Amino acid sequence: MVVIRLARGGAKKRPFYRIVVADRRMPRDGRFIEQVGYHDPNRDENGTMVKLDRIDHWLDKGAQLSETCGHIVARYRTAQPKADA
Repeated sequence: MVVIRLARGGAKKRPFYRIVVADRRMPRDGRFIEQVGYHDPNRDENGTMVKLDRIDHWLDKGAQLSETCGHIVARYRTAQPKADA
C-alpha cells in the first residue's frame, strides 16, 4: 500500500520533514517514490510547502495520508488563496 507521510531530516533537536510518497513497508527515512513537499516546524510562516496537485494525483491512485500529514495538508489548503476560475 502507498502512503503519504513525513520523513525526518535535520540535526539533533532541529527537525525538518519531507512529505514523501512511499510504500508502507519501507522505513520512515528510507526509500520513497516521490517528494511532494516539506514541513519545517521551526519556522512560523513559509515553513511548509506542499504540491497539492501531486497530493491529489496520488490520492486518486489510492494512496492514503498519514494522520499528521493529513493535518499539515489540510492546514496548507486553507491557507492558500483560492484561484479565480
